[in-house]
Amino acid sequence: MNFIQEASKAIRITLVLWLVTALIYPLAILIVGQALFPLQANGSVMVNIENQPIGSALIGQTFTSERYFHGRPSLVRYSQGRRARPTGISGASNLAPSNPALVDRIVEQATQFRDDNIQPLADLIYTSGSGLDPHISVRSARQQLRRVSRARGVQDDEIIPLLNQYTDGRFLWIFGEPGVNVLRLNYALDLQEINRLQNQ
Repeated sequence: MNFIQEASKAIRITLVLWLVTALIYPLAILIVGQALFPLQANGSVMVNIENQPIGSALIGQTFTSERYFHGRPSLVRYSQGRRARPTGISGASNLAPSNPALVDRIVEQATQFRDDNIQPLADLIYTSGSGLDPHISVRSARQQLRRVSRARGVQDDEIIPLLNQYTDGRFLWIFGEPGVNVLRLNYALDLQEINRLQNQ
């Protein structure tokens, strides 16, 4: 009899815990997230003026055109279609610092930056641990300012306000360093150019 009571009690506790942790808590988080933070809860997806998704402000993307600021290099391959979702998974190459393949890649990128009169700063030639970092340092963005302004046919002063606007500060004002969100900055540059052409 005592065994049956204890087993019944254990089953009830298990069911209550399952109900709380598997149903009530996730549902509460979903409702709060969708009600108070809908953009963040849905992946911080950015859309263009035609309401088509162009990427997430939380995930780095590959930009190769001279008209855009380039983000951190990544081994994750992104789809270039309308949805702009990563086709790979997060992660680094796991190549040791002494691996010739890693050294060759870094030397090649550093040389290319020097040819473009850009100082090869760490976040422009080294991948992040996840390979998905959407930010570069303010210094790395300023190194690319001349190239982008020249490619777009504008003065540096026209881009600097946008660069400042899309620079995220330190987390809780003390942790980390300020970083420029590359996707948001590049899209703002496109909007600025569209507005300039419409006003001509």
